[in-house]
This record gives sequence, structure tokens and C-alpha cells, in this order.
Amino acid sequence: MKEKTAHNIAHVLIEALPYIQAFKGKTVVIKYGGNAMTEDALKRSFARDIVLMKLVGINPIVVHGGGPQIGDLLKRLGKTSEFVDGMRVTDSETMDVVEMVLGGLVNKEIVNLINVHGGKAVGLTGKDGNFIHARKISLTKAGPTLEDAPEIIDLGHVGEVSSIDPAVVEMLGNSHFIPVIAPIGVGKDGHSYNINADLVAGKVAEVLKAEKLMLLTNTPGILGKQGELLTGLTLGDIDNLIADGTISGGMIPKTRCATDALRGGVTSAHIIDGRIEHAVLLELFTDQGIGTLLLRR
Repeated sequence: MKEKTAHNIAHVLIEALPYIQAFKGKTVVIKYGGNAMTEDALKRSFARDIVLMKLVGINPIVVHGGGPQIGDLLKRLGKTSEFVDGMRVTDSETMDVVEMVLGGLVNKEIVNLINVHGGKAVGLTGKDGNFIHARKISLTKAGPTLEDAPEIIDLGHVGEVSSIDPAVVEMLGNSHFIPVIAPIGVGKDGHSYNINADLVAGKVAEVLKAEKLMLLTNTPGILGKQGELLTGLTLGDIDNLIADGTISGGMIPKTRCATDALRGGVTSAHIIDGRIEHAVLLELFTDQGIGTLLLRR
């Protein structure tokens, strides 16, 4: 039995070897969120995955969310969360909570987890080194009739990425450190803005010309109409799957984030199930993988 186990371990290592060789020195941006951020076993496995990646010569960059944690604290403070088209309306008071949760509690927990497992993580927000420049988002909704003027909905401190100065992240990523980024940007007005973590991860991957963008989700990946996992998809495939309704709802913006990164120069993107222990390693270093692989070609 021991001999068989040793043989299996050797097989796993040999299977991983060409991937380790191919990705050595390359940058991989991982968006960390969902169940992987809230269940203890998954948090530990994610931290180990990131440490191992760094040890074998890959440069991982972690971008994290924290929506549920923000909602929990707002609820405890007696403040009701309001959403418009999936975006949290963020007044100044709510933005203070967002910064405290994302830039403080959540970010430092991830940093600590990685460090406890042997890594050297450094926590950042987009305000550090002024590296995520944001612009305010406002929604425009059509009036009830054609004669009515469109309604402008002010979401407060909700932003999108206008540009990224990667100097700080490049300096850390090219050394022994692992950047852990909270998706908070700064506008020309000096105000802080809450930005969707998928968008930040995609833009960081694009600017750094990363080898891979990995988006951890609470689903197995992109599913076909019969519930089967789809993988090896091209940009044209994605457009067709959206057009025929196979990709719908909340998977559309996530997929668009991945395809925008591919068009911007990222070699491949992956939408993977963060509910599986060591999901990142399984997708990176095994022949079969566990999620949806998206390619430029």
C-alpha cells in the first residue's frame, strides 16, 4: 500500500513538472472570492497553493473581494445595503466601512494566512503607490416613456478602473513578496472608490501581460445547456454562448472580464470552482484541470 501511494505521488509530481517549467518566471493573477474566502479548510488550501506557486518560481498576484463581509458589518452597524444592477450603493459612510473591511480586516487575514504557511505576502489597496486610478460610475436608466428624460442614478463611491500604474506590484512580484490587493481605487478628486474585484484582477493581469488570469467562483465553471462543463473556449465561442443564452446572468460580466483580459494580452483565463480544495494547483498543474479554460485564439 505504501509503495502504491509513493508511486501515485511520483506520478503527480511528474505530471506537474512540464507546467512548472512552462510557467516559471511568469505572472498569474488570481481573483480570490466566494466560498474559498469564508470556509476555513478552503482558506488554508488557497494559502498553501499561493505559497507553492511562489516557491516553484511563479509570480502570483492575489486580488480579493469581500462583499459578504462588508454586508455583515453594515448590518451590525444598523445600515441597510442597497444594490442597483448588482452594485452596492456606496455613500461616504459606507465607503468608510468598505475601506475598513477590504483594506483592513479581509486583506490582512489573507496576508496572515499566506505568511503563516511560509510565504511573504504584502497587503495593498489601489491607493498604495497610487496604482489603481478610478473614475466614478453612474447608471443611466431610461424614463417610463420616450418623452421622459433618462434617470441618472448616483451610486456614490462606486468606480471602475481608469488606469493602473503597476510599478509597486511589479517591484513586489519580481522579488520574494506576494502582493495581495484590495479593490479600492483613488479618483482624480482624491476620493476612494469601491471597484468590482473581477474587474481589478482583469485589468491588473492585462497591464502586467500576465500568463494567466484565474477567477475563483462558486460554480464549476461555464456550463453548457445540459449542465456539462465547457472548457477550451475561444473568444468566438464565448460570443456565441452569450448570444444563444448559454452564458447568462452573473456569469456574463465575469466572462466579459476574462475575455477583455485576453484581448488585452493575457495568454489564458480560467474560471474555476473555488469550493474545491487546492483548486488553483489542480487547474495549473494537472492535465485535466478543474474549470473552464478560455483562450485568445
